Amino acid sequence: MSDIDTPADLYYTPEHEWVQRTGPAAVRIGITDFAQSQLGDVVFVQLPAVGDTVTAGESLGEVESTKSVSDVFSPLTAKVIGVNQDLDAEPEKVNSGPYTGGWLIDLEVSSPEELDAALAQMLDAAGYALITAE
Repeated sequence: MSDIDTPADLYYTPEHEWVQRTGPAAVRIGITDFAQSQLGDVVFVQLPAVGDTVTAGESLGEVESTKSVSDVFSPLTAKVIGVNQDLDAEPEKVNSGPYTGGWLIDLEVSSPEELDAALAQMLDAAGYALITAE
């Protein structure tokens, strides 16, 4: 699967979400290139609202494609501080730029230490590449 993009500067979950640290206690979340390729053409994205709290391991929203509807799981227990509003009108951005214009939400945890601990539990690019090669 060498054609799947897995940026080395991101963290990954076994559920195919990517996590990018954007501040001391903040991250941006999206689904991976592998996940969007498995889904097919994305036609709708349902996300939480700014101010909502999401819980690690639980669904934070859904990505609907021409093939199926898939849950997006939160990698952290955190507050939603940003939502990609562009996806309302252009859900296909998840396919065309899963790591750029197709990001999903921004989250904030209570402290940098809490975020450090959570990120330490996630996969790096090499670890994620191993699970997508199975």
